[in-house]
Amino acid sequence: MAIAADVSNEASVAAAIASAAQALGGLDGLVNVAGVFPTAKLEDTSLEMWQRTLAVNLTGPFLVARAALAHLRSADAATIVNLGSASAIVPFPELSAYGASKGAMATLTKVWAAELAPKIRVNIVCPGMTRTRMVSSWQTDPVALADRAKSSYAMQRIAEPGEIANAILFLTSFESSFVTGTTLVVDGGRTFH
Repeated sequence: MAIAADVSNEASVAAAIASAAQALGGLDGLVNVAGVFPTAKLEDTSLEMWQRTLAVNLTGPFLVARAALAHLRSADAATIVNLGSASAIVPFPELSAYGASKGAMATLTKVWAAELAPKIRVNIVCPGMTRTRMVSSWQTDPVALADRAKSSYAMQRIAEPGEIANAILFLTSFESSFVTGTTLVVDGGRTFH
């Protein structure tokens, strides 16, 4: 089932959550993964770019979680997993808006974890570079990407999407029933390498 929504639009989010809850018979999990990744030096970061990035990457998860909250509270046990970024831990240059949005999302995750426990667990996954359209639009040269991975990542490669999905799956499963407020860094060793 797919439902289109603009996560930065409150009415669009509310309609999507209501449709999903009706179709699924309620909600017991939420994964906030929508995001944008603009790159620009500080002096080239327009106000429009800044505002759009925060609207999608930070306000979007807030609107989605708030719209889903009543459904999540009705479940026996529920989870929220937010998608952050290793850039929130060890930032890259030229990512002012992106880094700020992901750093704020990491803090917001902890606030929600404290506020919504014990019924709803809230965690954040912070991936490193992952083989997605978002990364390929930023790093268009595959040789340069491979060289960057070898020099920046202990695993000497970037992640495959399934590796990030498995981390999210763990945090939504019963196997992580005592985990909340945690930042799970899935970055092949970039943040310590």
